Amino acid sequence: MTTTESQKTGSLSERASRVIPGGVNSGQRRVPGLEDLVIASTHGSTFTSLDGKTFTDYHAAFGPPLLGHNDPDVDGAVAAAAKSVGLMGIGVSEIEVEVAEKIVSLLPSVEKVLLTETGSEATFHAIRVSRAATGRRHIIKFQGCYHGWHDSVAMNVISLPENVGKRDPLSKGVLPEVTEATIVCTFNDADEVERALNEYDVAAIILEPIPHNIGAVLPKPGFLERLRELATKHGTVLIFDEVITGFRHGLGGYQSVAGVTPDITTMGKAMGNGWPISAIGGKAELMDLFSTAPGQPAFFAGTFNGHPPTAAAALATINKLQNEPVHEHVFRLGERARQGLREVYAGLDIPVVVSGFGSVFVTYFLEGPVENYTDLLANDVDMFIGVRREQMKHGVFELPLNLKRSHFSYAHTDDDVDRLLEAAEASAKAVLEARA
Repeated sequence: MTTTESQKTGSLSERASRVIPGGVNSGQRRVPGLEDLVIASTHGSTFTSLDGKTFTDYHAAFGPPLLGHNDPDVDGAVAAAAKSVGLMGIGVSEIEVEVAEKIVSLLPSVEKVLLTETGSEATFHAIRVSRAATGRRHIIKFQGCYHGWHDSVAMNVISLPENVGKRDPLSKGVLPEVTEATIVCTFNDADEVERALNEYDVAAIILEPIPHNIGAVLPKPGFLERLRELATKHGTVLIFDEVITGFRHGLGGYQSVAGVTPDITTMGKAMGNGWPISAIGGKAELMDLFSTAPGQPAFFAGTFNGHPPTAAAALATINKLQNEPVHEHVFRLGERARQGLREVYAGLDIPVVVSGFGSVFVTYFLEGPVENYTDLLANDVDMFIGVRREQMKHGVFELPLNLKRSHFSYAHTDDDVDRLLEAAEASAKAVLEARA
């Protein structure tokens, strides 16, 4: 880095800190040791920092750019839409209808759908309409699952060991009377869910079908099926939060892989390849309770819902997923990486569990098995983060925060996998040497 580049980077991060609290617009973007990281450009499978360093990007903004950064087909569709239809705030545009028709045709659970901007909005509305439909107060979520920033679910994600089994809000200012209506259960423990359903009148069960906010904890055979049975028996709404898994794990979401149909599905991230769009869809009898239908009780609004350019991004993304071998490509790379990483760490005699599904992968530094969040408390955090920091010296970027997953995109190649494996081996050796 030249003196000028260093000054430029420092200047921009300093400017940000003066006018943006913490210098970033999302809490997860401020990573210890990377406070001065400034992103100058993105392209395909890479990003380049302001100081001129280029990294192969496996973080991928927590997963949206399934096609790769700045996909020309998606960005071209956005540009075209921006020239034709602006934000009206009345009625509906053709492109919104086309996106809705696509989603309804692809997701097994979705008979009707509403567009929002963020996953948090979608899960908020999913819980609201569940309460409106059932007249009940309580909801069930799972330790380790993340469903957004709102009070009902902003709790019990990456909890400290002493807080597991307790209500563990992510933030001050979360109303305790709201969190008291949220029951936290253990992922993959259907018996615990049944006990909660027998004790409380539960409006909804909400879960990531694969808890990806703690890497990739896969559901045990029969777990999702049992939740479906229990929800039906108790008149409880089953919500699959597929903001991460939707479209990334298949055109029909992970529900199509698992063969389990929830009552409501939320989706986002890969749906728009990086443009801000999400959705909530489900059974018509539930979706018709929203106030978008005249006289209905569950209020729903949003100035930018169905914004034509972002709707165009979703339509172009979904069309490309349908017409090109995107999933075949990223699934193959994902499996190659997972198997390769197992071999790398076996050769170094380092105990690991390499988990994931399709295009998602994560290496936990622990003895298996991994079935729930409690199992992940054994993860060697220093090794997990240390390897990822070392990999940056090799031009490979996986987010250096505990338990965070990594992603392949359509823009990644087999050469990228080779470099990832080489970087992982060299970086693990470096961490071991530093410990010696």
